[in-house]
Amino acid sequence: MYHITDSTVATQALNNIRNHLNASPKAKIVVVAHGAGIDFLLEGAKNKNGNPYDIAVQELTDRDHVEFRICNNTLETRKIDKKQVIPEAKIVPSGVAEVARLQIQEGYAYIKP
Repeated sequence: MYHITDSTVATQALNNIRNHLNASPKAKIVVVAHGAGIDFLLEGAKNKNGNPYDIAVQELTDRDHVEFRICNNTLETRKIDKKQVIPEAKIVPSGVAEVARLQIQEGYAYIKP
């Protein structure tokens, strides 16, 4: 489970996930974003080189074993319409609770890029 709390590390995180999958193609990966980490999962978001994040996210989710989850609490706190979330990201009630649930109930390892 990759925990993203700052979108400035999103490019690094996406590269780490690609490398992770190259080394372990059957790995099940869940990316949980909340707080300042959600921005790369919003429509129109681009990296510092001007490349859209949604294409990279879609390429990863097309691999079947990668999921992206975004915090509804953050959306509400920042007054961001849910329609702005890219379709590849699933909205969860709480990013922090999702991180804890994945570790405790599902046994995911914790990775913080």
